[in-house]
Amino acid sequence: MATTTTGTGLQSGQPEQGFRVLVVDDEPSITQLLAMALRYDGWQVETAGGGAEAVSKVRSFDPDVLVLDIMLPDFDGMQVLSRLRSASELVPVLFLTALGTVEDRVKGLTAGGDDYMVKPFSIEELIARLRALVRRSQIVRDQTPSPILRVGDLVLNEDSYEVERAGSAIELTSTEFELLRYLMRNPRRVLSKTQILDRVWSYDYSGKQTVVELYISYLRKKVDAGREPMIHTVRGSGYMLKAAETP
Repeated sequence: MATTTTGTGLQSGQPEQGFRVLVVDDEPSITQLLAMALRYDGWQVETAGGGAEAVSKVRSFDPDVLVLDIMLPDFDGMQVLSRLRSASELVPVLFLTALGTVEDRVKGLTAGGDDYMVKPFSIEELIARLRALVRRSQIVRDQTPSPILRVGDLVLNEDSYEVERAGSAIELTSTEFELLRYLMRNPRRVLSKTQILDRVWSYDYSGKQTVVELYISYLRKKVDAGREPMIHTVRGSGYMLKAAETP
């Protein structure tokens, strides 16, 4: 069993807490420990020991965030996430797993995960990351004069999480959605990797600026694939989104 580190810095009763979290792991010691720590910190917690149970509880419990192990007894965490995304479940997902190579991390993020931690882990750091994921997902629900963002033929609906380009639907993960939303709120403005990290990830992500490059590449494959590009790299400065030039 992977060991887990804890500390004495947990604080309960913070105003931003009280959110729902589903912890999915086939090791009872892990789920029990996390459930205890998270409840002490003010979270509503449900647990699951397998993939099928996880999918069922996401639908019944409607969590604000999901802690998901990859190695599960029935079907793995990647399949759990695939089933959720195919059912338009956009709950943010933090992978918590013993698989810690760069390839494993990239695979988890590519599959649609929003964050990735390796066992053994710090409970304080995990809770901080969960708070950040929930804050990011809540941002798109904030009241705005209009939920519709438009840049050229690209349209993003903040209420329904729907994205279209030239009338064709684009499926995004919650992190991809928030990154695109930030770019679309700042059209024709060069945004540095540091600015994007601060706004989209909301904490000092362990992957540093490489995670920005990774998610920009994901967006390009979905937004610009086979079309006139809208997402541009400004060498040495950052990234900019602008309407495609019409011939």
